Amino acid sequence: MNKKPWLTIIGIGDDGWSGLTLRQQNALTAASHIYGGKRHLGFLPENLPAKLIPWPSPFSKGVDGILSLKGQNVVALVSGDPMFFGAGATLLRKVPVAEVLVLPHPSSFSLAASHLGWALQDTVCLSINGRPIRSILGQLQNNNRLIILSENKDSPSELAKLLVDYGFGASEMTVMEHLGGEKQRIRARKAEKFDLDDCENLNLVAVECHADRADAGFSFCSGLPDDAFFTDGQLTKQDVRAVTMAHLAPRFGEVLWDVGAGSGSISIEWLRAARGTRAYAIEKKESRQNTILKNADHFGVIGLSLIRGEAPFCLAGLESPDAIFIGGGFTHPDLFDCCWKSLKSGGRLVVNAVTLETNAILAEHSKKVNARLIHLAFAEAVPLGNFHVWRNSLPITMMIARKT
Repeated sequence: MNKKPWLTIIGIGDDGWSGLTLRQQNALTAASHIYGGKRHLGFLPENLPAKLIPWPSPFSKGVDGILSLKGQNVVALVSGDPMFFGAGATLLRKVPVAEVLVLPHPSSFSLAASHLGWALQDTVCLSINGRPIRSILGQLQNNNRLIILSENKDSPSELAKLLVDYGFGASEMTVMEHLGGEKQRIRARKAEKFDLDDCENLNLVAVECHADRADAGFSFCSGLPDDAFFTDGQLTKQDVRAVTMAHLAPRFGEVLWDVGAGSGSISIEWLRAARGTRAYAIEKKESRQNTILKNADHFGVIGLSLIRGEAPFCLAGLESPDAIFIGGGFTHPDLFDCCWKSLKSGGRLVVNAVTLETNAILAEHSKKVNARLIHLAFAEAVPLGNFHVWRNSLPITMMIARKT
C-alpha cells in the first residue's frame, strides 16, 4: 500500500498567491507547517493557520527540520518548478517519493523561453546559482541558445565579461528580472556593450551566442588543440589524446582515474565528454598540480578532484573507477595490480608508453588481462628549404584492456 504523502512541495512564482492553482492554495491552507523563503512566505495570506518557518542557513537545517515533522501536514514552498534546478530534488534525496506530493509552478526557464519565443527543447538551461560561473564555458558555441539562472545582481555583468573574454562579445544577452511579477523587467544588450549596473538580485540571463570569429569556443569533440592547454610540455598530444579518449569511452556519471595526469588534459576531455562524470587527476609534481587546476578553470569543468601524490600510494580510498588512464610513471611494480583490482567490472584501462622499458612492461601485463596492444606513429609535414619532409613524433604503444 502506498503511503499517503505528508510533505507537499509547492512551486511559487513572482506572481505570488494569485498565480497558484486552487489545488496549491488548498494544500497551503490545510498545512500545519510551511517552510519557505521570506519573500515567498510574504506572498501568503495572513489568515493561514500554518506555522510559517523561513528557510534557515544552511539549507540542510531546513531539511532536518522538515524531517523532524514527518507524519504532519508539511509544505515546502520553493521557486518555480521544484524539480528543475530547484530544492525539490534536494528534499527527495531525504524523503521517499511515495511520501511526497510535488505541485510545480512554471519554471523561470519556461517563462523566459515564452517571452523570447525560443523552443525550450532546443535551448541549453544552466544555473550559476551556487555553481561556478565558468561552468557555462563548455556551452559557448556559435548560435547556441542559453538560459542561465543567476546568482545575484552582479551575475549579468560577470557573464558579459566572460563572453567577451572567450570571443563571444557579439552575443545577444537578455536580462529578465522578477519574471511573471509586478516588478518584471526585460532588457537586452550585446555582451560587448553591456552597461546594466542596476540589475535586481532575482534575475536570469538568456544568451544567443554569436562568435566573434569562427574558431571561438571549444569543440564538443575529444582531441582539443594542444595550444588550448596550459602546459610545461607534459601533455598527451592532440592526435594521441583523441585515440585515447575513444578507448576510455566516457559515459554518463562515470569516474576516471587519470594517473600521472601531467597537465590534466585527459581528465578535462573526460569531464567535457559526458554529463555527470568525475575525474581524479593524480599528479606528484607540484608545478603540474597547479597547471591542472589552471586548465580546469580555463575550460570551466566541474567534477575534477586533484590528488596530490604518487600512485599507487595515494589511490586508497578513492571512488572506484569506471576507467583508468595511465600516461606516466608506469614503472612502479605494484601500480598495474592496484589499478586493475580497483577497476569496476566492465571498466576500461588504457596505458600509453613511449620508452622501450615501459613497452616491455606493457607487453608482459597485456598477457595477464588479454589486452590489446596498438602502436601509434604520427608524422607531420615540416619545411626543409623549399621543400617539405615528414617529421616523426615519438611512437606510442597503447595498451587497451576491459575488465570482465
